[in-house]
Amino acid sequence: MSSPRFQASSPVHGTGRRKSQFTYRQLGLLSSYSISSPLRVIAHIDLDAFYAQCEMVRLGIADDQPLAVQQWQGLIAVNYPARSFGIGRHCTITDAKKLCPKLISQHVATWKEGDEKWAYHDDAASHIGTHKVSLDPYRLQSRKILAIIKESLPPNMQKVEKASVDEVFVDLSEHVHSILLERFPELANPPPYDDPTEKLPLPPVTALDWQADALVDLEDAEAEVDDPDWDDVAILIGSEIVRDVRAQIRQKLGYTCSAGIAGNKMLSKLGSGHKKPNQQTVIRNRAVQRFLSDMKFTKIRNLGGKLGDEVVSTFHTEAIKDLLLVPVEQMKLKLGDDTGVWLYNTIRGIDSSEVNSRTQIKSMLSAKSFRPSINNQEQAVKWLRIFAADIFSRLVEEGVLENKRRPKTINLHHRQGGQTRSRQSSIPQGRILDEATLFELAKNLLNQIIQEGRVWPCANLSLSVGGFEDGITGNKGIGAFLLKGDEARESRGTYRDSSVGVSTHERPEKKRRVDNPGIQRFFPKKESSSGGDAEAGFEESSNDDNDVADTDKTKIRTVEASPNRIENQPKPITDYMELCTRCDARLEGAEALQSHLDWHLAKDLQDEERGRHTFARHHSTGTRGQKTAAASSSSSKKPARGNSSSSKLEHGQSKLKFG
Repeated sequence: MSSPRFQASSPVHGTGRRKSQFTYRQLGLLSSYSISSPLRVIAHIDLDAFYAQCEMVRLGIADDQPLAVQQWQGLIAVNYPARSFGIGRHCTITDAKKLCPKLISQHVATWKEGDEKWAYHDDAASHIGTHKVSLDPYRLQSRKILAIIKESLPPNMQKVEKASVDEVFVDLSEHVHSILLERFPELANPPPYDDPTEKLPLPPVTALDWQADALVDLEDAEAEVDDPDWDDVAILIGSEIVRDVRAQIRQKLGYTCSAGIAGNKMLSKLGSGHKKPNQQTVIRNRAVQRFLSDMKFTKIRNLGGKLGDEVVSTFHTEAIKDLLLVPVEQMKLKLGDDTGVWLYNTIRGIDSSEVNSRTQIKSMLSAKSFRPSINNQEQAVKWLRIFAADIFSRLVEEGVLENKRRPKTINLHHRQGGQTRSRQSSIPQGRILDEATLFELAKNLLNQIIQEGRVWPCANLSLSVGGFEDGITGNKGIGAFLLKGDEARESRGTYRDSSVGVSTHERPEKKRRVDNPGIQRFFPKKESSSGGDAEAGFEESSNDDNDVADTDKTKIRTVEASPNRIENQPKPITDYMELCTRCDARLEGAEALQSHLDWHLAKDLQDEERGRHTFARHHSTGTRGQKTAAASSSSSKKPARGNSSSSKLEHGQSKLKFG
């Protein structure tokens, strides 16, 4: 078997061992991304001085020119030519210019107070009070890089984790397995005696071509003459894949990146930082101890903070080679069982953490610290408009317009003096989310805080959205059930069959009854405080009882009436009845039953979002429903004043009677 990637077998050294140390079972585990496979191949790709590179590419600056990215009077990124002058991220721009008079300093993009779009401003550094930093240019480039990484891998063999804006983990195990079988067809043969514990034959090569890789030396220099085993071959294939990915990023976007290739996440991350910039380091299984022996364990993730300080003070060393002499029992005694065992394994290069292929973010934050503080609502509202635009631009990238992903909650944090106050609200579901909605919700939350008093001067405001979930395709949002008349009937053109999980078009011969407007018929009409009929609706839950979404100038009230046990309503006269198997409700015909089941589906979706028991479990009479609606309508007009303002009892509470 010959390959341009491998050198021919050497007649000098012979074959050495007759069998591999790895089994057919372990080879099979490689194809399933198993963390227990000793042939596992993990890569960590890390962009070199990413923010600085983004500005160099944007401005067309040559690779050898010193450049730093400026934020106010400090630096947040320094390219490698500038680092050669001794400039670091802790330098001020004044000190950096002294070290390198020819330094190109580019201030980050900013949102200017009153503007609706971020931009690059030449005078941003001197306007910290009226500008807010925007990292959107770097986020956009990060998404492009992630897309190229995925395009470079087979569509059905992608396990990619975006660890931060400029670093990515890739589990290459299944991809490597497929290439192994392609290059070495004998591996596809069944094991002898059909026993998966049988050892694999040795690779038919005795020297591997590592090309330009930074190959970590083995503990024993003489071990290099030993024939490679399948773990060496697997990690070589991984290095070839990563080299191609890095070349694609360089060719298409102009960015260089470094990489580490190893048997787990921890080692691959350490490897990517071992030789920078624009290099990749390969850490073979046989070289792990040599790689770690001269390193400080405080460089390892989770050991650079308080835990690292505790280990240093406990064992009086930062060197891994010294800590290797400490028995595991002593580590458990000093640090606790779990931490002791974890540390014992970590300094030996053992890490079983998985590459999490979910790359979506969990929350988005836009914030501003005010220097000097702001002193009125008008200024605060201007910043809320910027925050809403900032967050919405990122939501668009996440696919909110296509209903791919959207947040469920919005939060506002306000700091005045040493006090921080927060308010949260749910984001209305069932319709397209836009920037105006976010802005209106943010203003409502600010008004709630303002009505508490003592809010000025304000030192910091931050707006965030969270609770992201994937959009449901082919289904109606809860809002569709709240429409009336012709609009409601049009919206019911499709329904979701929860039993089979597919969308089904209504048969054309079925006609919707004019006097049967969907979910509304399950609720009794309630008089509002003004004497008119109050529409039944659903209020999305939030951590604060009195948070009410009021973006459409329509108060949304909470109704706790059960759809199947409504008193004081006449039962319909019909020739036949349908029975709901979920709540034993008797309904007029198959069409009414389907509408009722649609109600259950909408209610299930709502209750899943609220994280509380379904309303259908609480029996409510018409009189009680009137009181509930009236109380909700009243509370919606009052500002939230913490938990004390809520008159609604939690589960398990009761009212105390006072004389």
